[in-house]
Amino acid sequence: MVTIRSETAESGGDPPLLELRGITKAFLDVRVLHGIDLDLRRGEVHAVVGENGAGKSTLMKIISGVYPPDGGSVALDGRPVSFRSPRQAQSAGVGIIHQEFNLLPERTVAENVFLGHEPLRRGLVDTRTMLRRTAELLDAVGETSFAPTARVGGLGVARQQVVEIVKALALDARLLIMDEPTAALADHEVELLYGLVRRLQERGIGVLYVSHRLVEVFDLSSRITVLKDGRRVTTVPTARTSQDQLVRHMVGRELAHYYPPRAEPGRADEVRLSIRNGANDRLRGVDLDLRAGEVLGIAGLQGSGRSALARAVFGVAPFTSGEVRLGGRPVRLRTVRSAVRAGIVYITEDRKGEGIAARQSVLDNALLAGRAVFPRWAGRAARTVRVRELLAAVEVRAAGDQQEIRFLSGGNQQKVVLARWLALSPRVLLFDEPTRGIDVGAKSAIHDLVRRLARDGAAVLMISSELPELLGMSDRIVVMRDGAVAGELPAQATEEDVMGLATGAVRGEPR
Repeated sequence: MVTIRSETAESGGDPPLLELRGITKAFLDVRVLHGIDLDLRRGEVHAVVGENGAGKSTLMKIISGVYPPDGGSVALDGRPVSFRSPRQAQSAGVGIIHQEFNLLPERTVAENVFLGHEPLRRGLVDTRTMLRRTAELLDAVGETSFAPTARVGGLGVARQQVVEIVKALALDARLLIMDEPTAALADHEVELLYGLVRRLQERGIGVLYVSHRLVEVFDLSSRITVLKDGRRVTTVPTARTSQDQLVRHMVGRELAHYYPPRAEPGRADEVRLSIRNGANDRLRGVDLDLRAGEVLGIAGLQGSGRSALARAVFGVAPFTSGEVRLGGRPVRLRTVRSAVRAGIVYITEDRKGEGIAARQSVLDNALLAGRAVFPRWAGRAARTVRVRELLAAVEVRAAGDQQEIRFLSGGNQQKVVLARWLALSPRVLLFDEPTRGIDVGAKSAIHDLVRRLARDGAAVLMISSELPELLGMSDRIVVMRDGAVAGELPAQATEEDVMGLATGAVRGEPR
């Protein structure tokens, strides 16, 4: 019988489940952690927040055994520990759920849960026991929507996340680190995760919750620790702080305005991109106008056709019927190359999978598009100078432009992608979730850049699942539902207006 510890939150006299004191860490003589103190109680959700580069990931890797600390101490249940590997941390009851899952899609749920420590009988894998124990673990966290025999690749993202959590619990985890757990989830899936986290709490499992989404931090946590530049700024009870105070701690300055001013009325008049009756296997009858100098927001629920629209315009999955005009002239955007040559660029929502070449340098990533689409793109020296100027202009923080891009924060990776496309002087920019997984400071910089591009005459189409971002950045909002345009809203719209159209509760004006 598989059991998950069911403990009440610790009493005042018990030691914390986890206690860090004076943790330091340096790489190549660069100090990245400066004497961090942090503790976690049994059954507690303790949020850890901070800008990209604040030291969150390094600290979590020390707790989970990836890195040893250079100084300071780590204790579990009041006993000093020193992990030399992730396996040692797992054996001690420490599990980590990464933003990018570590699952084998062609294997079953049970095979993934017990990968590397399968129950044996007479030297062979005891499949019956493995299935039974997986079913017990799924039942313990309240998940009954899929079977242990289900193929992981056939599950949605939210359920794959459940598999990751159950995989950690199969190793008897009593401390779970959750790193940006909702980054890839739709809104309704976030609620499922909330319920799962609360059930873990009820069983006495401590959760370190790392997230850029402050709404989740306030919904789930009892305490919040803020890191900045490798130092602990503060640890506060969640009930005694506010989002504004937290942002001030994180970025070290007041954010009087989260979003830059919108376009002046009447400035955005020339229709740069026009779509009439656009359709493919994901879209139907799309009519849309995008004007030079404006930011047009695209809203809708997951699967509504938002990303499909951007990918159709960019030639990834092109329209199979309808008409597209660019600057008033008909165009055929059948391939990515044809879209880029027409002056259209696409900043994908899947930055790691589609946006960057992880093991190439910052400079090579910034030069990728020009080299691929325009073989004779200026002179080699001239284009390199231009790209380096753009990397400086968007304020990429890196050890140098020869550093591998995988070592940069998410916000800086996104800036490199932007520099790559800006080097081509685009007329239309398609942004799909431009600030996903990025901290508030980097978000502000990208928002300013997007608005500056529009002011300089570019036409910007921006997709975002974060309604406050969409409402704060857009000059107009087009809402999609079931692959079609459900309606259009002015900049002064509310979240209720957007959701009414997105869900079908309110019908849009005829277009």
